[in-house]
Amino acid sequence: MLNASVTHVVLIPSYNPGPKVYETVQAARAQWNPVWVVIDGSTDESVAGLKAMAADDDGLTVIHLPQNQGKGAAVLQGLDLAFAQGYTHVLTMDSDGQHPAALIPDFMQASIAAPDAMILGKPIFDADAPSIRVKGREISNGWANIETLGAGIGDSLFGFRVYPVAPLRKIMQRHTWMRRFDFDPEALVRLCWEGVRPINLPAPVRYFSRAEGGVSHFNYLRDNTLLTWMHFRLVLGFLWRLPVLLWHKLKS
Repeated sequence: MLNASVTHVVLIPSYNPGPKVYETVQAARAQWNPVWVVIDGSTDESVAGLKAMAADDDGLTVIHLPQNQGKGAAVLQGLDLAFAQGYTHVLTMDSDGQHPAALIPDFMQASIAAPDAMILGKPIFDADAPSIRVKGREISNGWANIETLGAGIGDSLFGFRVYPVAPLRKIMQRHTWMRRFDFDPEALVRLCWEGVRPINLPAPVRYFSRAEGGVSHFNYLRDNTLLTWMHFRLVLGFLWRLPVLLWHKLKS
């Protein structure tokens, strides 16, 4: 049995994730203790299934939000609880099996070695990755690096990463956005603005077909509109901060 960490916790937001969620949680538990799942208003059978798993596993905690609030809101619930219990870092990963649970210890050790940094997964795509999504994230990555003056964000959308709890929680408490699909890229940009250094580690990602149990809640029109509005806001914030960012860039 794995010894429970007192500083780092795995945090898995989950919304109608399909059957892959059980494999995902089991794989995460095999690599780390503790693991928390935040059920974000799911309406499928995963609610009962995850609670049953937690009843038999002291290293697994399930937090059930009765209404869907979005990924960022679910992560914030986990951050608040982690902060209250004295945890300093959370590793976030998706519940649908796309992220590499086997790399959890490597990412956690990188975080322990550099506690002031954020450890970001840089995805290695397989042949089944939808090309439109791969190309689309390149645009978001380009904007994120403009908005941070090339701080070194390898991938702005890949949610397999370790965050320091305190600065991210403060940022999210100050801003009403970052509650849905816009959470992943906006969190990185604003953390970079606060001086949190990104460290990128390669991580394979797998897209499962529907026949394999894959589930996607990505909506091209809705979520790309959300990302466009997010980058518009961030560009305005970048222009406001540009003199300070340039000063820090010249000093580094």
